[in-house]
Amino acid sequence: MPAIEVEALRVSFGSVVAVADVSFEADAGEVVALIGPNGAGKTTTVETLEGYRRPTSGTVRVLGLDPVADHRALVGRIGVMLQGGGAYPVMGPERAIRLFASYYEDPRDPADLIELAGLGAVASTPAKRLSGGERQRLALALALVGRPRVAFLDEPTAGVDPAGRVVVREIVASLRDEGVCVLLTTHELAEAERVADRVVIVDPGRVVASGRPAELVTAARDVRFAAPAGIEVDALGTRLGAPVAEIAPGEYRVDTPATPAVVAALTAWLAERDLPLADLRAGRQSLEDAFLRLTAEGHAEGAGGR
Repeated sequence: MPAIEVEALRVSFGSVVAVADVSFEADAGEVVALIGPNGAGKTTTVETLEGYRRPTSGTVRVLGLDPVADHRALVGRIGVMLQGGGAYPVMGPERAIRLFASYYEDPRDPADLIELAGLGAVASTPAKRLSGGERQRLALALALVGRPRVAFLDEPTAGVDPAGRVVVREIVASLRDEGVCVLLTTHELAEAERVADRVVIVDPGRVVASGRPAELVTAARDVRFAAPAGIEVDALGTRLGAPVAEIAPGEYRVDTPATPAVVAALTAWLAERDLPLADLRAGRQSLEDAFLRLTAEGHAEGAGGR
């Protein structure tokens, strides 16, 4: 049985449809990133899974339980990381974690969580005086104090410095190894590509793509490269047999698959004119490239259906 099950979820607020049709699953020991632009329905979907909103229609289950009807039985088995932190402003991390630990029958050792989250140096510092990254790591520690079997993490690396990101990644990896199902939301697509086993892209209120990051980014439909601004795109397009567009000053896209022949012709054309080539992306997109393409296609399909 999947740890998380979402089937044809729809959530409306009066005439406003926040989630139109979302379906996905997540297993124990799996990290799933739920991504999408602002207003795509990510937060509403997660809040429904946490039991804070009722579905208008459709089905959601967490550990086989209805998050609303079985909330009392479920709440001790999930962990929720709030982007705002959730700690009292005048309370230090150690005191906050010990307080949260008192709510559970078998909590994790607060001292271990302080060490795990890298908060030892600020253990007694009031939360209001912590840096943004330290507050995020405290929020993550608070979400884990009850030994959850499912962890919901809202923007876990937002405002976190590079060293702190490493800590967060290591914590997420350790949760996976312990068999915890992790559902995280993020706008940082490079981070999602690093930590997630699977990515679910929603927009607008629907799933437009789902799969492992490598599955979503390998199907490049174009070649992208950087060169001096204002090159002769029509002449280059004639040489390559495909349209070439300058999508930003010095940034170009060739609307053709990245075959060896196309790449060779591109580099030869630039070499003949003594033009430098930089940042060639051929044959593989970033998750950001795939995200922008898939959400654009989703909007186009939605417009066509109205």
